[in-house]
Amino acid sequence: MRIAVVGGGPGGLYFSALTKQLDPASEITVWERNAPDDTFGFGVVFSDETLGGIEHADRAVYEAMQREFARWDDIDVHYRGEVLTSGGHGFAAMSRKRLLQILQERCADLGVDVRFRTEAPPVNELAAAYDLVLGADGLNSAVRRSRAEAFAPTLDVRRCKYMWLGTDLVFDAFKFYVEQTPYGVMQIHGYPFDPTGSTFIVEMHDDVWLRAGFGAFADRSFAPGDSDHESIALVCELFADVLGGHQIRANNSRWISFTTLRTESWVDGNVVLLGDAAHTAHFSIGSGTKLAMEDALALAACLAEEPDVKAALAAYDAERRPVVLSTQRAAQASLEWFENLGQYVHQEPPQFAFNIMTRSRRVTYDNLRLRDPEFVAMVDDWFADHEVRRGVAPAQRGTRPPMFTPFRLGDLELANRIVVSPMDMYVATDGLANDFHLVHLGGKALGGAGLVMTEMVCVSPEGRITLGCTGLYADAHEAAYRRIVDFVHGSSAAKIGLQLGHSGRKGSTRLMWEGIDEPLAEGNWEVFGPSPVAYSPANQVPRELTRPDLDRIRDDFVAAAERGARAGFDLLELHCAHGYLLSSFISPIANQRTDDYGGSLDNRLRYPLEVFDAIKAVWERPTTVRISATDWVEGGITASDAVVVARAFADHGVDAVDVSTGQVVKSERPAYGRSYQTPYADQIRNEVGVAVIAVGAISSYDDVNSVVLAGRADLCAIGRAHLYDPQWTLHAAAEQDYAGSGARWPDPFRAGSRRPQGGRTDGPKPRLQLIREGTPATAHTRYRPHRTP
Repeated sequence: MRIAVVGGGPGGLYFSALTKQLDPASEITVWERNAPDDTFGFGVVFSDETLGGIEHADRAVYEAMQREFARWDDIDVHYRGEVLTSGGHGFAAMSRKRLLQILQERCADLGVDVRFRTEAPPVNELAAAYDLVLGADGLNSAVRRSRAEAFAPTLDVRRCKYMWLGTDLVFDAFKFYVEQTPYGVMQIHGYPFDPTGSTFIVEMHDDVWLRAGFGAFADRSFAPGDSDHESIALVCELFADVLGGHQIRANNSRWISFTTLRTESWVDGNVVLLGDAAHTAHFSIGSGTKLAMEDALALAACLAEEPDVKAALAAYDAERRPVVLSTQRAAQASLEWFENLGQYVHQEPPQFAFNIMTRSRRVTYDNLRLRDPEFVAMVDDWFADHEVRRGVAPAQRGTRPPMFTPFRLGDLELANRIVVSPMDMYVATDGLANDFHLVHLGGKALGGAGLVMTEMVCVSPEGRITLGCTGLYADAHEAAYRRIVDFVHGSSAAKIGLQLGHSGRKGSTRLMWEGIDEPLAEGNWEVFGPSPVAYSPANQVPRELTRPDLDRIRDDFVAAAERGARAGFDLLELHCAHGYLLSSFISPIANQRTDDYGGSLDNRLRYPLEVFDAIKAVWERPTTVRISATDWVEGGITASDAVVVARAFADHGVDAVDVSTGQVVKSERPAYGRSYQTPYADQIRNEVGVAVIAVGAISSYDDVNSVVLAGRADLCAIGRAHLYDPQWTLHAAAEQDYAGSGARWPDPFRAGSRRPQGGRTDGPKPRLQLIREGTPATAHTRYRPHRTP
């Protein structure tokens, strides 16, 4: 087999060595335009998982690397004059230059033809002459560029500037230095890589970079290999306390805006991409070298396992793409966290440290507690005290999982931080809630949640989404909901909230299981909207609302709120999300009016705020508002707009903002994923200062604890997980061995408050220790370099 490899970095060399080892008869040629001793960057970091793969794949490479490793377990967060340490993480780093030397030597030993200082021939020529062409030539890949139509790359240039530097200061752990400078907040990512030095990455938001004057230094042409020494001098000045007299080292060190690369395909015929040529992930969750070497291992293995190149490349794509996409999602969360670092610098050190540790959502509350229980216990203690100090929770004995900390919303006391999210059931007749709703909402209340929300209760017959939606526009509706409210109050510790809304242009549609958002086959009613713009080509074009229409619908909301108050609801939520009527006013996609209710965001907010103010005039209990923080479509509401929307409702007296997204247009393209809407809630909470409810693909108690403890939200709304398990909250308490007031089992259920036994076990173990060893302490290994005399 003849293989052409374009790029002699770690990924290309490691692939070549592995493939030659598996098939010594293969002919492998590597083209590398740089000299063998040219390298850019300083250290590279590996996880234990990746090292395990390297060890089994090529023992010679692993043993050579192992002799070079700097190893440690701790992460130190330097913030506001304090150092907070979390242990048990497990790092191994080494010099990038030494890694290349090891891989070059291994390739030479195996007979790989590596051609340094040589440009590769054109890709089409290689593809015709070789069985396989591997593009391992980095972010600026010539291979990818030559076949851009097939690989379909997208480049997302981000909003922070960073610079790779080194220092002769040898750190003893991974270091985050978060510094308030005269120009704004900046951060250092630092870690040791050998006994002589450490990687020292300085990063800041573009706005801070410009205020500091770095833009003026960078505004010139640099020769290949040159560094921005004027900027480096200012970095040394700004971080003199960190450096403590040590020197900064430069190596092609210039400002970079991180670019996230995604490609629709990694394969085109017999040409395949690997590493940064195919994908990038922000350096804050690991090195690109690590990903490239994992790619190399998978590709070499697939070539050995599959019958031909085509099958091997298909297997490689199928195996690696899900892993890389998962890594990119985590990296994106981490990248965005650092872009928005300024919104967290008001946090106290314990919360900030927990927040930075869990920023990617890969490390969670439970995961961190497993690594370092002392660290998490410290943050738990801080959180319990902090919530008392800010007046949202009473003093309590002992610590508890954050999700079971009480929360005060206005005058309403909630036993815990769990909300049963509003979920339409579509089983009402003529708007009337029935026994199904009693069992649904009553069952969720018995399941331990602090707050149970109704589905969107419609304020008029024409305001219904479907014929199965409930309403609160008749005396019978009020009586039906009073029955449900009385059951919740009488049989559980939960509070119950009323969500009021009007379907707007999304009305007159079928039941969810008959075709969600599809218009009725017969019996349609007229739908309304801010403008005559349909939700989708299949839906009705709404009639544009006139001033009398607006007044009538506002009054319908007020009448429904009055009925809700008489029914005994504890809280009212105004539904201004998901493309329903009030949401349509806020979105520029649906609202194209030219009067006082259209145009600017302030104008588009005018009617929803008028409705909210009118409700507040008759409703004296706490209120929330649900918003869509993005329309997930070009030209729609953005995260920055959502901050303005939330601030407007906060100024009008809302007690909390329930932060959802989308469903405003059928053509939306949401970025689904675990807790995918939480960053929007996080931004609103930390920029506006209002209480927020996070919602959307939050399904584990571990995620709830992480979100609440990091200060990303005050409450978490759980939807589908409650359909799967109506006693989700009580079961979460049992799983965490929590039996306090934040999770109250109804007396008839109390006998089931412990997890039932599973299947067969091996039975009790005999004691085989004469002296008990006790609980092992957290690993707090620091790097202690051994210098050769």
